[in-house]
Amino acid sequence: MKDRREAIAEAAITLVAAEGLRSLTHRAIDRALELPAGSTSYYARTRRQLIELMVHRLAARTMTDMSAVTGPADLLDRLAERADDHRVRYALMVDLTGDPDLHPLLTTASPAQEAFLAAAESTLAAAGAADPARHAPGLIALVDGLLFDRVAGSQIPGAAEVIEAYLRGIRVSDHHGHEEADPE
Repeated sequence: MKDRREAIAEAAITLVAAEGLRSLTHRAIDRALELPAGSTSYYARTRRQLIELMVHRLAARTMTDMSAVTGPADLLDRLAERADDHRVRYALMVDLTGDPDLHPLLTTASPAQEAFLAAAESTLAAAGAADPARHAPGLIALVDGLLFDRVAGSQIPGAAEVIEAYLRGIRVSDHHGHEEADPE
């Protein structure tokens, strides 16, 4: 049954990436998977349950992608390899803004959030930031903004330089903060 739910989630992600959220129906998933009519509704009775399957599948794939990341620019590149996933994630984030249960699963309570924070803290520590935990959410926001730009097709040149400038700024900020706190 788990394999069928994953297949449904995969088909839903592919469908929404190609045709938008309005295309997400049980019938469309049945057609995409060449299943008898009504099969998808056995596993996900409502559209909301289809979306839940998608949200959890997107998080699982993102966590897999993050497992071999060596730094924030590498993270950006790895995440951008699944551009369709992130276009779907952004569409769902906007569509589900008023949903108190599902929206957090795409943002602050995402199953991938803890892994993102850990990767960001590790990157910041390696870059010499004095307080990686404090700066990690900012680094995540920066990478996510650059990812949005990339998957939306704009592709600001020099994303790696933007990230490096951010890291330099944190080191300078932390350094100055420590000098101000130390009266000697």
